[in-house]
Amino acid sequence: MAHSYSKNYQHLIFGVKFREAVLDPKHNAELQKYITGLVKHRKSYLIAINNVEDHMHIFLDLYRVYSVSKMVQELKSLSSLFINKKKWYKTHFEWQGGYGAFSISNTHRWNVITYIKNQQKHHGSKSFKEEYVEILEKHDIPLNNETLFDELV
Repeated sequence: MAHSYSKNYQHLIFGVKFREAVLDPKHNAELQKYITGLVKHRKSYLIAINNVEDHMHIFLDLYRVYSVSKMVQELKSLSSLFINKKKWYKTHFEWQGGYGAFSISNTHRWNVITYIKNQQKHHGSKSFKEEYVEILEKHDIPLNNETLFDELV
């Protein structure tokens, strides 16, 4: 076979450290544009992106040479540097240590796109933790509530 082909749809979710609601909506477009550029620079294709005050959703087609963990690590670290360089917040900004990555079939991609686009409406009635637990359960991922999120001590 002369060529390598892949279609690796990934729904990535990561939250702000301690689930703090600090992502100001007035910066959403600039932050999302920056992350879109990071994805494109890694030869991956961003399909949908949206965030609310305490977490980010990214739906992408991951380039075949990138691992999910490497992509998430780079997106989180570089976007944190970007946010801190912009001085959008009074304190140092950090993403939560972990993340969710869920493979999506081609037949379900439009559902995920719609879901991500409707985050602001969706979170009018549901917290990030409630949403994330539902997604983990939907994907048959066992929960460990003690380590699900970093908590303020």
